[in-house]
Parts: sequence; structure tokens; C-alpha cells
Amino acid sequence: MKYKWIALTVTTVGVLMVGIDTRIVIVGLPQVASQLHADAEQAIWITQSYVLANTVLLLLIGRLGDIFGRVRIYTVGFGIFTIGSALTSIGMNPIQVIIFRAVQGVGAALVFTNSIAILTDATPRNELGFSLGINQIAFRSGAIMGLTLSGLILSFFDWRALFYINIPIGVFGTFWARRRLRETVALDQKAKIDWLGFALFTTFLLCLMVGLTLGAYSPSQFNTLYVLLFVGAIFLALFIIRSRRTAHPLIELGIFKIREVTGGIFAMFFNIITWTAVLLLLSLQFQLVLDMTPLEAGIRILPFEIAFLAVGPLSGRLSDRFNRMPFILSGLTLSTVALFLFATTNQNTPYLLLSVYMVLLGVGTGLFIAPNLRSVMGAVPERRRGIGSALFTLFVNLGLTVSLNFAILIMSLTAPYEVITRIISALNPASIPLAERLLFVESLRNTYLAFGVINALAIIPSLLQIDFRKKSIQTEDDQIEAVVP
Repeated sequence: MKYKWIALTVTTVGVLMVGIDTRIVIVGLPQVASQLHADAEQAIWITQSYVLANTVLLLLIGRLGDIFGRVRIYTVGFGIFTIGSALTSIGMNPIQVIIFRAVQGVGAALVFTNSIAILTDATPRNELGFSLGINQIAFRSGAIMGLTLSGLILSFFDWRALFYINIPIGVFGTFWARRRLRETVALDQKAKIDWLGFALFTTFLLCLMVGLTLGAYSPSQFNTLYVLLFVGAIFLALFIIRSRRTAHPLIELGIFKIREVTGGIFAMFFNIITWTAVLLLLSLQFQLVLDMTPLEAGIRILPFEIAFLAVGPLSGRLSDRFNRMPFILSGLTLSTVALFLFATTNQNTPYLLLSVYMVLLGVGTGLFIAPNLRSVMGAVPERRRGIGSALFTLFVNLGLTVSLNFAILIMSLTAPYEVITRIISALNPASIPLAERLLFVESLRNTYLAFGVINALAIIPSLLQIDFRKKSIQTEDDQIEAVVP
């Protein structure tokens, strides 16, 4: 078996598991909070501690991968993730579960960040779109599956079973990665780590993510949000100054001079903000407006999953052979249209029509992801792929965090925050008054509309990836390779 397939299969298992755990707690959060006697704030941090720990270490992990080896860091991450899963499954109180979820998040960051770099190292340029497409679709499929899988598990077991499933997979994946993966590029072992830069950037991320979480779920904390955002901006400025003056910066800011990198990362950031929250909003709409169970709601989202999984690998393969830009732009356009169509729905919209809109969103998202990631990672210099992968993952995680928080903020502009909270936390959806349901549906429609605008904005940075000085150089190379063995 060629090493590229070994790298693809090993890393895909890892990112699938990581993706599942980014969302598996959301549907079961009421059960987790109830059995642990957690208050609302603790319940929020059971989900956010995973994302926060996953995010703050990303750039350091990318640097460590470039210096000490991506395979070594990836394998250690798989082990840490497995240990974190086991500890979370036996947590006895909210604080323990929050801490153990953070341990999971650290392992997930080690796995996900290095998987992209390992694949890019192992795969020929003319096949990179396909491999990265499979890998990234596995992650996003895992995130989607987390919503449906949790509903299925909770129908038969208690919340601890949500984490039991990671343990055997994690043990197998750790030993598999150790035996089969190998380093394929020269490491930058002479480089040093900018620990001061890491501290500055971590402080900025903590201020940003904690502030957004407090602002979304605690309107009374808006003053704290403003303070945290202001302090975060100061630390970001200090980090940029530090990066420009040190010989071994955590982020070489020159990487943003590469048009494909800057355009691809920001396009992905806008796109992931939109469709991630939309899936959760649909789940809430099915459960709280149409009185479905979590399992029924998860099944109703399958049209998106099927379309996404069907188109993603094909888009990656075709973008290897042809110009990637038509796939990127058509994907963003189609998903934007789908979001605007969702904004026209209400509680009486037939499910068949909703499923058509979900298919459009799935097709558009699938068309966009693999060619966009191929564009980014293909443009990053070989010895900086660890940090390039970390940057991409960082913006993915920021998008995931901003997405849910932004959705709650937009909804609360239409319906009072107290009404949104009361509906979301309702144990019996049938008890929700009709007037509040209608107001809730209206808030969903406005959120879909806002997300449609945000997704349309992703087209602007995508245009940076077009090099008007070249004339289909990649396509011509592929045509030559197809003719000459």
C-alpha cells in the first residue's frame, strides 16, 4: 500500500473521532447538566472547555510539529484524547467534567492540526485536493454525526456512554498511528519557540472566546464582554509587534502575504460560521417547534449529511484535475442561496422543501471545502506546513465558537433573551405557548438571513486566490501528466 493511503486512513480515523466530540455533548447537554447538578454557566463550559483548550494551543502545536515531527505530536495527541475521554466518562461533578473535557480538547488539537500537515507531506500535489477533501469531510461529518449519534446513544444509555465509545477507538488509533506513520520531510530542528509570543496570543484568544461566550449566554455580562474584547485587542497588537521583532516568531506574518493562504483561510472562516450554526438551529426547530425527539431531529438532518458526503470527495478529486476556483465560488454561491431560502421558512413549511434546502446547503458546502483547503495548504512552504495547518485549524475553531454565540445573539435581537432561554431549556416543547413559538421561528428566520449575508461575504476573500497572471498552469500540468506516463 502506498504511504499516501496509509496517511489518509490513519488521519481520517483521528479527525472523525475529534469531529464527533466537538458536537456530541450538545444534544445531551440537558441530561449531563441534570445528572451532574450543574448550573447553566457550568453546562455551557462543559461544551466550551473542549473548544477553548483545542484552540489556544494550536499555533504552539503547529510550531512543535515543524520542530519535533508531526507524526510524533499526532500520536501523542491520540493518546491524550483517549485518556481525556476515559476521564470525562467517570467525572463525578461539573468541575471535573469541565477539566477532563479540556484534556480532550488538548488531544484533539494535537491530532487535528498535524493530520493536515501529515497528509500534505505524504500526498502528491496533483492528488492533494482529494486526500484533504476526504480528511476534512471526515471531520465535518463527525461534527454532524455528533448531533445524531448522541440522540441515538441517549435513547438507550446515560450520558457517560457518549465518551465510552472513544476509548477502544482511541487505543487502536494510537497504536496504529505509532506503527504505520513516519516522517517524510526534513524537520526545522534549529528553530526556537517564541514562548512570550505564545503567552500573548493565548491571552488574546482567551479574552476573545470567553468574552463571546459570556456575551452570547449572559446578556448581563455585556460590560465584561467589552472589557475582554478591549484587553484582547491590546494583547493581539503586542503579539503582532513581538512577531515582527523576534527571529523565531510563533507565526511568520509573511505567510499572510501568500494570497491563497489569506484568501482561503478567511473564506473558510466566514463559511464555517454559517453552516455550523444552521445545523444546530434546524435541530432546535425540529425539536422545539415541531415536537420531535433528538433522534428524530437528527434523522431529519440527514439530507444535508448525504449531499455533503456525496459531493465533497468528488469536488476534491475534480479540483485536482481542473481549476479549483469554479468549485470554490460555485460552492459559496449555492450555499448562500440555500441560507436565504431557509430565511423564507416558517413552522408550516413542508419537510420536503426543507430537505431540498438542506441538500443545496450540503452540495454547496461540499463543493467549497476541499478545493479551498487544497489551495491553502498547496501554497504553504513545505517546512511551514505545521504552522500553516495550525493557522487553518485555528480559524476553523474560531468559526465554530463564533457561530453558536453569534446565532444566540442574532436570535435575541428578535425575541427577548429570556424567551429564547426558556424555549431552549424547555423539557416539554408542547408546553411552549404558541405566541412564543412563533416569535422563536421569526428569530430563526432572521438568523438564517444574517448567516446568508455572512456566507456571501466569503466570496470576497476567495477572489484573492485567483492569480490573474497565470493561465490555468495547474490544468495544463495535469493534462500533460494524463498524456505522458
